[in-house]
Formats: sequence, structure tokens, C-alpha cells
Amino acid sequence: MKALVIILDILVIITSILLTLLILMHKGKGGGLSDMFGASASGQSASTSGVAEKNLNRITVIVALIWIVTIIGLGLLTRFGFTAW
Repeated sequence: MKALVIILDILVIITSILLTLLILMHKGKGGGLSDMFGASASGQSASTSGVAEKNLNRITVIVALIWIVTIIGLGLLTRFGFTAW
């Protein structure tokens, strides 16, 4: 069981970093600081997105789901007394 906890710990670290990077790769949808300083002068509507943006959205959701499942698994293992330390 300790090996499982260590694997889940490593998976949480990797998915956390990956999720942060994926979120930062998304383009601004408007209404935030980017609009205040005129960074969204491209003329495209915020509701339209290309294939790359849709794929980035899918990958972000998949990584987020893996992260959530891993956190729940670690929580359950910790709750029932299985820790790596």
C-alpha cells in the first residue's frame, strides 16, 4: 500500500504542474485585466475558438479529472490509515 501512496503522491505533483501550465496556456476570454489594458484587440469574439483551443480545453479537463480522482484516492488512503511515512 505504501507504494500506491507514493505513486499517487508523484501523480498529484505531476498533474498539478501540468494543470497549472495548461490553464496558463488558455487565451483570455475578456472581462479581466487583459481587457483593461487593451490586450484583446484581435477583433475575434470570445465565444469562438479554434481546433487548438478546443483540444486544449479537452486536455485540461482530462488532466483536471485525473487530478481530482488522485486527490480523492489519497484522501481515502489517508483516512483509512495507509500513509507513505
